[in-house]
Amino acid sequence: MKPATLIFLCLTALTSQAHASSPDAWATYDKAVLASCTKASGLKDAKPVGNAAQFDDRVGYTALLLQGQYPQKHMKGAQGTELCLYNKKSKTAYVTEWDSIRPAGKAN
Repeated sequence: MKPATLIFLCLTALTSQAHASSPDAWATYDKAVLASCTKASGLKDAKPVGNAAQFDDRVGYTALLLQGQYPQKHMKGAQGTELCLYNKKSKTAYVTEWDSIRPAGKAN
């Protein structure tokens, strides 16, 4: 392979990696995480609490805390919290109830 061709291929690879980290790419990724987590959530009107936690690529997950209302009739619209883990590779969201993250109310 000619040196000029090799340099061109290396620069192209670096440019595409830099583009993947652009603000627009992050915004698109954040929207995908939110959509996937909201869909996987069992909560009614699930909304994110703060920003997603971006783990190192070696871990392969993004974490997002969601709050909403329990849809079950017996829960009478109680507020609920879920932790969503989004697998970057498979683009799949997994949620678990995490109400313990909220501080307990004060006793009177």
